[in-house]
Amino acid sequence: MSPIRALSRGVVGLATTVLVVSPPVLLPLLSPAARAQSLASSAAASLGRQSFVAAAVRRAGPAVVTIDTERTVAAQAGPGGLSRGLMSDPLFRQFFGLPPMSAPRTERGQGSGFIIQADGLVLTNAHVVERSDRVTVGFQNGQRMEGKVVGIDPITDLAVVRLLGGGSWPVAPLGNSDALQVGDWAIAVGNPFGLDHTVTLGIVSSLNRNAAKLGISDKRLDLIQTDAAINPGNSGGPLLNAEGEVVGINTLVRSGPGAGLGFAIPINRARSIAQQLVTSGKASHPMIGVGLDRVRTAQGTVAEGALIASVQAGGPADQGGIRQGDVIVAVAGRPVRSPADVISAVEAADVGRPLLISVTRAGVGQQLQVVPRALVLSRPR
Repeated sequence: MSPIRALSRGVVGLATTVLVVSPPVLLPLLSPAARAQSLASSAAASLGRQSFVAAAVRRAGPAVVTIDTERTVAAQAGPGGLSRGLMSDPLFRQFFGLPPMSAPRTERGQGSGFIIQADGLVLTNAHVVERSDRVTVGFQNGQRMEGKVVGIDPITDLAVVRLLGGGSWPVAPLGNSDALQVGDWAIAVGNPFGLDHTVTLGIVSSLNRNAAKLGISDKRLDLIQTDAAINPGNSGGPLLNAEGEVVGINTLVRSGPGAGLGFAIPINRARSIAQQLVTSGKASHPMIGVGLDRVRTAQGTVAEGALIASVQAGGPADQGGIRQGDVIVAVAGRPVRSPADVISAVEAADVGRPLLISVTRAGVGQQLQVVPRALVLSRPR
């Protein structure tokens, strides 16, 4: 029973008692304005001054942290493959009229995160801590502690940091992102622009937003869209539901035209990736090597299934007999309504274990077996 509902019943009961014991002639003596003010005062006293947002933030807030990072950027090497030692010689540079060599510099960044285990495991975004030489974690009470990156998964933009120190830490309660519905409350907590523990409120605007449709080609994510304000520095912080449970990890915001849209990684997906990062320091992502598109009828309407737009030569799908132009109608026995269903099914599969894929080719159904491989993402260093 919610507090508001319980209080409402109490007020009704109280009003019934007043009507029984109060003389009927007293009510008409109050003007309409006075009666409205009396009722408003009574409701305010019953409901209190704090909203559900305050209660939600009290529950999760102590586990939300600031993450400060540092990395040293070395001076650029000399032109033409000349050694750094030669290029750093001031006489050599003066002789050839070269400008003074720049010294190594320190780049600093900041993001957010939240504690998921009492022994000091912090979940955040990969782009917050990747290539960092030093990670410092700050708490709501002003305490600061060194952290160590346990593992990074660039494909889902998730990372786990361990606090370097003993003690039992407050833990943010994790919710169920699969239970989210469009229109549910969304509370973003983080450190935008270095402003510690900022809280913004909105709703869940949409679900299952594919990262590729946002122009992010190197990620495999179906994101929660929200209109709760998310700004630089919010990255890695929690997106809470009305009960104060973490349902997402704030990861990016749309700038320019259409600004004001924020996106978060569903916590159910993040939970499984974090477990892999803690266990092995990396996450495994199955792939079958196909490009997918919507199925369209001759009239141009969208139909169920996923069209094979391209097949990677020598990839798992190619070896399994899938061809360009095939339409996937089921994966592992589950019907496919859209390309997103194929992506989800492959992501849930095991690397090296055969996956049954049902396709139609020229109107004829076929059952094919494809053995997913681990996706390897090459990233510049």
